[in-house]
Amino acid sequence: MSTTLRDPAPTTEPAAAAQSPHARRFGLPIATCLVMGNVIGGGIFLLPASVAPFGTISLVAFGVLTAGAIALALVFGRLAERHPQTGGPYVYARAAFGDFAGFLAAWSYWITAWVSNAALAVAAVGYLTVLFPAAGAHKWSMCLAALAVQWLPALANLAGTRYVGAVQVIATVLKFAPLLLVAVGGLFFFDPANLGPFRATDQSAAGAVSAAAAILLFSYLGVESATVSAGEVRDPARNVGRATILGTAGAAVVYLLGTLSVFGLVAHEKLVSSTAPFTDAVNAMFGGTWGGTVVACAAVISMLGALNGWTLLSAQTPYAAAKDGLFPKVFETKKRGVPVVGVVVTVALASALTVYNYTLGAEGVFESLVLITTFTATVPYLLATAAQIYFLLSGQRERVHPGRLARDGVLAVLAFGFSMWLVAGSGYAAVYQGVLFLFAGVLCYAVMSARKTRATA
Repeated sequence: MSTTLRDPAPTTEPAAAAQSPHARRFGLPIATCLVMGNVIGGGIFLLPASVAPFGTISLVAFGVLTAGAIALALVFGRLAERHPQTGGPYVYARAAFGDFAGFLAAWSYWITAWVSNAALAVAAVGYLTVLFPAAGAHKWSMCLAALAVQWLPALANLAGTRYVGAVQVIATVLKFAPLLLVAVGGLFFFDPANLGPFRATDQSAAGAVSAAAAILLFSYLGVESATVSAGEVRDPARNVGRATILGTAGAAVVYLLGTLSVFGLVAHEKLVSSTAPFTDAVNAMFGGTWGGTVVACAAVISMLGALNGWTLLSAQTPYAAAKDGLFPKVFETKKRGVPVVGVVVTVALASALTVYNYTLGAEGVFESLVLITTFTATVPYLLATAAQIYFLLSGQRERVHPGRLARDGVLAVLAFGFSMWLVAGSGYAAVYQGVLFLFAGVLCYAVMSARKTRATA
């Protein structure tokens, strides 16, 4: 199997895209906003309630997860310096291990993206019901609301990358207001009596940390955002790595302080059943409901912004794979700088998954979707970090910085081990469903690989 990497995007494409008034390449600030906007999406606004059943030991899981996420960000930054093309983990896996590994990375990342979109939409509904109680009156009204918040960002994407970037900057700025209010201001209202038990389940400490981290991983999905859209970033060899590290580090600080504050502001027994924990936290700080309503507005805007960014990412990886003949050629279709077919197919799949999960009942929909993405996200992460280890050990000096060899090696091993740990913590049900999604792609690869072989024969 050939390991020669062909640039998945022709070098003339950015110039062609630049001719459209609706297409624009991202600079460092917007690339950083893309990372932060996708990392700080909807997860943080609902996850404090999702991990509260584990007790405050979940804060330990958050700390471990933060260290692992930063290690991943540093590895992605190094890889992006050497492979500044659209596709991210797909590009790295294919460069190291050939077409099949690249396809698995692209397929699993694509699954992660559209399943994440469904999960984000479900999370948004929890805050929409604060603003519009009628939306939460029945599971089908909640389902319709979830579908609406998926299709609105899709329409913004179809308008062009110029509008994607503008929406991302605005949403990132707006979401920081409530997060910083709770993360910093909440510490002045912190009540240790609200924390509840340190370990609230019968699991061992290690088991509880792993299980909580498997859910919390959803809040860090997106560290690779700038690498996946590298073809749309100006000077990607320099800016992609910087945006990845800056965006992840900034999100980590807000996450840790925000989660700690929510735990100390909302009583444990109430937090466990909360559908809008940040709203409850602000109401506890100031009394009444006005503050919570403002937070709910900002949370919905934040999640729409995250869906805006994730919708773009969900189309970029199939686009890169289609350029190499590993995804159907229709995914190559680009208009106004956006892979339009990928956008439409992705949002349609996410919508179908949303409807399916609501038919099973509204309870636990968010958590079940999150755990599926936990497993599927680890596949491209594992392949990308393994690619870095391969480059470091195989003597490919054009891909390795000699002065950073030891440090890069340690980071790659830590990131790989971290990803394996997440697989172990995601649970049997999530691995089972994730493997079914993953193996369904093998048939697709067989068909696409056969077509590619016939075309080159």
